Formats: sequence, C-alpha cells, structure tokens
Amino acid sequence: MKHPKMTINFIPLLLLVMSSCVYLTWAKSVPSTCLRNQFQCGDGSCIPHGWICDGRAECVDGSDESEETCKSKTCSPAHFACGGRLNRCIPVDWKCDGQSDCENGSDEDCPPQVCGDDQFQCRSGKCISLTFVCDGDHDCEDESDEENCPAPTCDPNMFWCNNSECIPKLWACDGDSDCKDGSDEWPQNCDGQKSLKPPNPCSAQEFHCGSGECIHMNWRCDGGFECRDHSDEADCVKPTCRPDQFQCDDGTCIRGNRQCDKEFDCRDRSDEVGCVNETKCDGINKFRCRSGECISIDKVCDKSKDCRDWSDEPLKECAENECMNNNGHCSHICNDLKIGYECLCPSGFRLVEKTRCEDIDECEDPDICSQNCVNLEGSYKCECTTGYEMDPSTQTCKAVGTVAYLFFTNRHEVRRMTLHGSDYKSLIPSLKNVVALDMEISENKIYWSDLSQKKIYSALMDKAGNSSHHITVIEQEIQSPDGIAVDWVHGNIYWTDSVFSTISVANTGGLKRTTLFKDGLAKPRAIVVDPTSGFMYWTDWGTPAKIEKGGLNGVDRVPLVTDGIEWPNGITLDLPNMRLYWVDSKLHSLSSVDTNGGNRRTIIVDQEKLAHPFAVTVFEDKVFWTDMENEAIFSANRLNGGDIVRVAEDLFSPEDLVLYHHLKQPKGLNRCEGSNVPNGGCEYLCLPAPQITKHSPKYTCACPDGLVLATDMRNCIKGDEVPSVSTKASMILVSSTTTSSTTTSNRVSPTTKTIPQRTTRKPNLGTTEAAKQMSDTVVPNSTLHSEMLSQQVRNNAAVEDTTSKHPTALYIVIPIVLLCLTAFGGYLLWKNWRLKNTHSINFDNPVYQKTTEDEVHICRSQDGYSYPSRQIVSMDDDIA
Repeated sequence: MKHPKMTINFIPLLLLVMSSCVYLTWAKSVPSTCLRNQFQCGDGSCIPHGWICDGRAECVDGSDESEETCKSKTCSPAHFACGGRLNRCIPVDWKCDGQSDCENGSDEDCPPQVCGDDQFQCRSGKCISLTFVCDGDHDCEDESDEENCPAPTCDPNMFWCNNSECIPKLWACDGDSDCKDGSDEWPQNCDGQKSLKPPNPCSAQEFHCGSGECIHMNWRCDGGFECRDHSDEADCVKPTCRPDQFQCDDGTCIRGNRQCDKEFDCRDRSDEVGCVNETKCDGINKFRCRSGECISIDKVCDKSKDCRDWSDEPLKECAENECMNNNGHCSHICNDLKIGYECLCPSGFRLVEKTRCEDIDECEDPDICSQNCVNLEGSYKCECTTGYEMDPSTQTCKAVGTVAYLFFTNRHEVRRMTLHGSDYKSLIPSLKNVVALDMEISENKIYWSDLSQKKIYSALMDKAGNSSHHITVIEQEIQSPDGIAVDWVHGNIYWTDSVFSTISVANTGGLKRTTLFKDGLAKPRAIVVDPTSGFMYWTDWGTPAKIEKGGLNGVDRVPLVTDGIEWPNGITLDLPNMRLYWVDSKLHSLSSVDTNGGNRRTIIVDQEKLAHPFAVTVFEDKVFWTDMENEAIFSANRLNGGDIVRVAEDLFSPEDLVLYHHLKQPKGLNRCEGSNVPNGGCEYLCLPAPQITKHSPKYTCACPDGLVLATDMRNCIKGDEVPSVSTKASMILVSSTTTSSTTTSNRVSPTTKTIPQRTTRKPNLGTTEAAKQMSDTVVPNSTLHSEMLSQQVRNNAAVEDTTSKHPTALYIVIPIVLLCLTAFGGYLLWKNWRLKNTHSINFDNPVYQKTTEDEVHICRSQDGYSYPSRQIVSMDDDIA
C-alpha cells in the first residue's frame, strides 16, 4: 500500500516537469533576437549586417540576398547606390574612377573627362601631359598624341639625338649614352672630341654588357639574354652533343637515358618536355579491371565479359544497392555505384575515414581572400581591413579614400599616372640617370637617386618639376644607390650601394648617417621597410643570390630566400597581408613569400612579359612591375598571376616604381619621440628596434661610422676611448659618482666586444659641425656598434641624484663585507685544524694510489696504525 504523503510529494515535481516542457516548446516557436548590427535570416540565425546583398548568400535559405531584402537596403551619404536588383552600395570615390564596380555599371555612367590646361586629351578621353605630345612615343592608346606633329626642333642649348630626341648639351660626349639610339656618344657627333669612356665598373668575375650593365661571368653564353642589348650571347659557340646525348634548349648536353626519367637534369627542364607518361585509368568514366585492363564504366555490370578475370561482372555487387543499408554508413551523401558505393560530401566539406565528412577550413589557404578570411560551416567569408571595402563586382578588397597613382622612373624623368591611365604626366623632367624612387606621403615629399650624379635627392611633390627646389640628401661616400626606402614614421632613409656592398641609413635631411650592414653583402639591390615591426627587407643578386631581413637598427639579420633564386631585382611589401613580392630577371619570374620566409609561391613565369623585370609594387589585388627589355609597365592579379595587362609602354628605361596612396604608409608611433626625451636621449641617430617580442627594446642609439657608443649607450666616442669592463652575459647597471659640480647618474655597462679596425680614411659624418667635432681622426665604414637597450633601462639610466653626498648603498654593503670576511677567517682556522689532525700516506703503487685517491686514511689507535676494516684492496677487483 502506497503512503499518501509520498503521492502528494510527487505532484509538484510532475507539475514542474510539465511546465518546463511547455516553456521549451514555446521558446522553440519564438524566433531568436539578433543584435543591432546583425541581420536575422529566415531560419532565425544571425549574420553581420554588412553581409547582406553582397552577392553571396550566407543564410541557408538565401534570405540575405533576396530581392525584398536588397530593395529595403539604404546606402549612407558616403556611398553610392548602384540600384538594380541587388542595390549594392559602393564608396562615392569609386564612381567615375574608370573601373566598373556596380553589377549594372551605373557607377561609370559619367560625363566626359575634362583635362587640365597642362594636359592633352586623347580621342579615347585619356588625359596626358602636354610634354608627351609629339615626343615620338605613343602615350595615347589611339596614338592621337603623335598625329599632325611638326618637324622636331631642339633648343640651342640642347643636343639633337639621331632619333629626334632632345637632351642637354652637357650630356653629349660624356661617356654615358643618354639618347635612346646612343647618338650622343657617336664620334661624328662629338666634333673631334674624344668621348669620355668611364672605367669598367664591373669586377673581374663579371661581364660588362654593351648596354652598360654588369652581370655574372657564368651567365655569359648560357642561352639566356641578361644584357639589354643581348651582348652576353653574342659570338657564342653553341656546343654540339654526341649521338648518345640529349641537348637541352640552353645548349648543354646530358646523357641520353636521362631524358624523360621524371627528373629535371637540364637547367631549363627541357629534358622532361613532351614526355608521355603511362596510360592512366582515372576518372568516373573508367574502370580498372583486376587483371589490368582499363574499360569504360558503361561495360561494367552489363552481363558481358569485358575483363579477362570477369571482375567487371561480380554477381553480388551488381545486384546490391549498398546505400539502402543505413545510408552506406555515410555521414552525408551515399552514391551507389555499379560495383560498390562511395560516400560524398557537400561543398565546403571533405571526406575523412571514407565515410565521415568534416568542414574544410578554406582560410588555411593564404590566397583564398584578398585580405581577411572568416571560416564558416561548409563555407567561408572574405572581409577587408580598415580603409578597404569589398568590391561587389570583383569580390576583392578595394581602397577607399585618395586616388592611387603610380610613380616611376624613366631614365631622364619621373612620371606619374593613375592606375587606369586616365591621368598621365611628367613630374620631374631633365634628370641624368634616375634609378631608385620612394616617397614620404605624409610630408608630400619624393626621393630619388641618380646613378650618374651619385647622389640622393628630395623635393616637395608640388615643386619637384623645378630643379631649384631639389635638395641633395646624400652626396658623399656613395657610389651606386640602386635602392632607397623611406621610414615614414621615424623620418629616416635607407639605401643600398652595390659598389660598396653596404646598406646605410640617414635621417631624411641627410645630416646624420651610418652604415648598418656590410659583411656578407655582395650586390644589394632593392630595399623596403616596415616601420611598425621595425624590419627591413632587401634583395642581393651577388653570389650566392638571396633575400634577407634585418632590423631597422642593424641587428637581427636573417636570410629568407636562399634557393631557387638567381637575379632578384625589385622587392615590395604587401602590408595588409605581410607578404613580400619580388621579381627575378634570370628566372623571368614573379614570386612571393611571407615575412618569415614561409609559404613561398611562384606566381608568374613568363619569358616575354618578365623578360628583364626591374622593380615591383603591390596595391589591392594587383601587382605592378617594370620591364626594361619590353620598355613597359605590366600589371597582373597578385594571387593567381592572371589578367596580365600593359599599363604603360614605349618608355625609355623604366626602372623603379612606387605606388602613391595613404594606405601604403599607415600612421604609426615614432618610438624615438614617444617619451619626453628628444631623439630618445641619443646623441646622434635614434633607430627603431625590431619588435620580436613584447619585451623587445623600442629603439637603440647609433653612431656615425668610426665612432662607437659609450657605456651609457647614448653618447658617441672614439673606439680607443671605450673603457675596459668585465665581460658579462648581459648588460648590468652600474653606479658612478663624481665631484659636487657634476651629477651622479646610472649607466649601462655593455658586454665587452672587439671593435673591428679598418683602413683609416676621412669619414662622412654629415654636414653639421656637431658631428665633425666628435672626432678628429676616425675609422670609417665599420659595422654599426649599437646595443639593445630597453626603454625601461634607459629611463632608469636617466635618474639622477644631485643631493646625496654619501650613497646609502654603503651602509648596506660594508656590514655584509665584514660578515663575509669574518666567515672566511673562521673557515681558514677550521681547515688548518683539520689538516693537523688527519694523517695520510701516499704510495707509488697504482693500487694504493687508488686507495688514497678514495680518501682512505690510516688512523692512529692505541695499538699503532691500522687500516679501516671496511676498506679492502684487491688486485682481482682492480683487474676486473
């Protein structure tokens, strides 16, 4: 019999369970509530509001891309409404930019472009500089700039080249060909003058091209053109091979049995071209018999013998549908085959363990998106970083804000053009031999180097056309500045010198400079900097060729690319994705790698479009490069190498190029001016340190060539004035006191190191008198002597105590020293007593020597001397 009280106690519990079930059923029927910045799909799920009407459905039911949803979408005042079915929104500055961004092209429904007074309008509507009209080059795509041109004439102060080009008279007969046809150096045009022939700039291990370049001697007669005039392949005897050998396309010979052996034996890989591999039996329409034949899938289970072993007609498998039994144990899709079955996965999933599907993380591919990738279940979503927006027509990230321009050198000038060529002009004319180029966008300044003048210049962009506004930045101790890079955050300029084999740095005024890298460099060429991380990257086409990385203060040097590289020329940094892109003039390739040397990819290999690439730059999803042999500028998709387009052509000698846009040089914190101490407390140069960990120093001080840092790591002294200090594993803080007229300060004692000495000659310490007074006689071109000094240590080193005459540390140190001396004296007394009361005997016999070495003592007893009973000397044990 049940107890009445127990029945009553179960009634509230039963009511509670029933009410919970009712609540859960109601909760499932009520749709979830999304946040304000989210969109609620038809099934109740939430997605970011920015994902709606972007051309790709993220909701399972597709409600985020439905016509009703897109019609209700409104664009902000800073955006243009495309209209149409999707009614997408694009930034206002994308309208009439020459590129269709709306699906219906409504953003390019614009009135004709109006050119400026200093421009010429082509029939196609493109605007070019008036100086490009009738100059012999076709700058308009329709060639309208070269129509109805009068007979060319030159100013009396100019030299008339044989191809009707005009150059300054001073450039004629100077040993440097400035006319495209070289007529300024022809003997008949020099009026009996001897054309100056500069000394051979190439080393004994290099070949001097007729066009002036220096290349490796082993590139001579190797079958590839490395000189612009192809003189490296002139008068070459192509070797002939024996009948039992295979001749590669480059002329070399290999053994005949190495052709088509699935290994590349020719340098140009021509020995594996045209080889026929064994017949494959792959694909859904093929079936491989167990006896080896390959038959059509239609012949399987047709009750006819097509395989010798009847493996195409198994009785059980042909009549059975395995998918009817528990879906074939497949997690998603089971596909019945004529023989057997297979498990399949929906898009965005992959098959694991033959039956189970798991999500594919598409974001593992660094090139799956322009910038940021968000992995979703069975899919992924591409997003853009700040300053970029998704282009609805191309699904790539496009910059918002100022108009992007390409600046490039063209031997005697610097030109500027929009990415689509709608605005094209000459920015800096009448230069001798401009090669390297960079800019400081926040200061509206442009920098360039001239190989003939052997100088680095700067000018404000709006005044760069007037040579009177050109400022010389570097003019001493410089020979061949092939590459320059400006640190726009800390106000420094870095450059390579292929003659001195150095990488140097100076402030943008050129008043303070020093050499950062010298050892291990051969032919440093292009250079690029990242002020945020504190690193620089450069190419070196010497022997061996390589791409390296180092701190902006001359430390933490690491090689990134050392194999599969021959003639690395230009290099550039894609900041949003932290990838380096470079071109190789020997391999005719464009490649990329991350800033740590991983995830290397070869994007383009093309002997025609990359005949002799010199410089490269990246913006959005486009990569641009100059080609000296094609005398043109090309662009392509930086992810897959497709869509190769000529951006500019009919150029003279296009070499360096940079892209102008404020997103290329984002704002950053100047770590040298981050404290209340000017220039970081450094006497000379303050250089940002690489940010490797959170404990990395923010900057270090540097001295001019020939001087080194003093013990305070801020001031500069001559190398022979460095005080001798104890070698330590790390820097220690020491305290020094002076007379009452000076202050007591904490200084850092650096690790003792040998200062390398080089041949003494007069250094270049800048133009300021302060730098000249640092030393009367110095040793130049030494490696930078800079130590890592953290901001915290430097601040501690700046603390001064001018009031204390007697350091309080003495009151602590003196008692400790007295206690140590007392303890040491007691130890000596105890040791003396122990020696007096311990007796030992030494034997010449090796057996007894072993005994005495084990500290076995013969002790005195009342009966005389005896050995301790536990010690037994045995010859057998010793032999064993």
